[in-house]
Amino acid sequence: MGHRIFYGLCLCLLSALVGCQAVQAEPTAMPSATPTPTASATASPTSAPSPTSTPTPSATPSSTPTITPSPTITPTATITSTPSITPQPTIGFRFDNWGRANVPTSLQSSTLRSLLVFTNSNNQVSIRNLATPSAENTTEILYFVDPAAPASRIEVVRLNVATQDQIYLAPNGRALAYFLADGSRSGLYILNIENALSGRIAAIASIPQRGINSSPTWSPDGELLAVTLETGYALDIFAYDRGGTGRTNLTNHPAYDMFPAWSPDGRLLAFVSDRDNCPSWTPGDPGACDALTTPPPLGGYVYLYDTQSGQTRRLAEVFTSEAPRWLNERLLTFAGGNQSDLLNPQRTLWIADVQTNSVRQVLAEGDENALYLAEAWSRDGNLVFVQRAYPDRTDLAILTASGAVREVLSDLNFPRFGVSAAWSPDGERYAVGGRDGQCPYGVRVFNRESQPVARGNPPPSMCNPVFSPDGSLIAFTGVNPNVDGRLDIYTSTANGFGAQNLTAGLRGRMTLIGWIGGQNP
Repeated sequence: MGHRIFYGLCLCLLSALVGCQAVQAEPTAMPSATPTPTASATASPTSAPSPTSTPTPSATPSSTPTITPSPTITPTATITSTPSITPQPTIGFRFDNWGRANVPTSLQSSTLRSLLVFTNSNNQVSIRNLATPSAENTTEILYFVDPAAPASRIEVVRLNVATQDQIYLAPNGRALAYFLADGSRSGLYILNIENALSGRIAAIASIPQRGINSSPTWSPDGELLAVTLETGYALDIFAYDRGGTGRTNLTNHPAYDMFPAWSPDGRLLAFVSDRDNCPSWTPGDPGACDALTTPPPLGGYVYLYDTQSGQTRRLAEVFTSEAPRWLNERLLTFAGGNQSDLLNPQRTLWIADVQTNSVRQVLAEGDENALYLAEAWSRDGNLVFVQRAYPDRTDLAILTASGAVREVLSDLNFPRFGVSAAWSPDGERYAVGGRDGQCPYGVRVFNRESQPVARGNPPPSMCNPVFSPDGSLIAFTGVNPNVDGRLDIYTSTANGFGAQNLTAGLRGRMTLIGWIGGQNP
């Protein structure tokens, strides 16, 4: 009995072995083989090749690393393709590229008399025939000139023509700042007139920062230069020392701060900020604006920074996209509205008393839809010259601070945005001219009651008039039609008489920068 069982087991093992060989030798016949033995034979090796099935799961993790970088790449690609949320490099403090300017010793002390500052570009000294054109050069020369001695003009510094009018004067004549466009040497420079030393304080590619053209401005004592600079995500206002020894972040806020303006006593700094609309542009901050979906601001509300207390307060809830302007230590003016809205351009006038925090609009009856342009205020804040632009016409008017019309200058007709006016420091007269080469009239000066004081005919015509700090002279640019319509720089008395050409001996393009030094009345 036992032999039969043993013999049966041997036959079973032998048939199993023969079955395996048959499967291996004739795989094509496997479908026609008896299903039962095939299944048995397959079940047995299936557990053995389980290591063979192991590569299959190991292949699955091998694909996992391929998927893992995918989420890593996604945010990286988003940030890289959207520079608006990539922090800008911090603009560090420096004082390099320094050198000596050509400032005479007589001007290195406190300047008591008024000097005129202008630039001359493309001065082709080799021209023998004025009618023969010559290739342009790239040099812009900054000059000081005493109107009492026009031939004694002083060449202070040579710049690149790309500087244009980006020159910023300290009112008391102790310093000036200028932008130099010159490759690796480009940046904002300070010239300390008292020691004739100049140096670069900020290695920036342009004065406009993040699309905002906010001009640097000097404190009244000429010691601090307020500059709007990019931070990681927005703009702050920094104060640079005249001697190039350091700087301070005055606003230090994650919003856009721009358009600084010092009060005449130097205590307050007015500026414009969008912090009410956007408390921060830094991603992740509470209430931060998303640069991916929110366009950068064009302006904001007027704020005041107190240099003594370090406190900042909002002055007015009126949107503005321009720098405010101080009339005196108490009164501040600014323009409201947005002119860049082509479908509904707006420009309104406002005057504020910083001591009482009262703000009011200057608006004549019936002018609700008019644009108020080219305003020039008397220093006491009682009168303002303005060009009123209506849908079908423009005019020139003198208004009171309450909006009453004192005078309409009906005999003068300038194109829209084509007029410029200036009040004398004592507020007793004002001059009216064109701007940007559009100068149809000669010297025109009026007294406080808008009665004509001078009514000259060109040449010279009058453009961009500005009174000297002591009020004794008017500087202006004038077109000389006898010399190919070129612009020259003139001065006249405060009444508009005795015009003299200060740049007749130069060639090229003249740009009036302004006055430096002198004593305010």
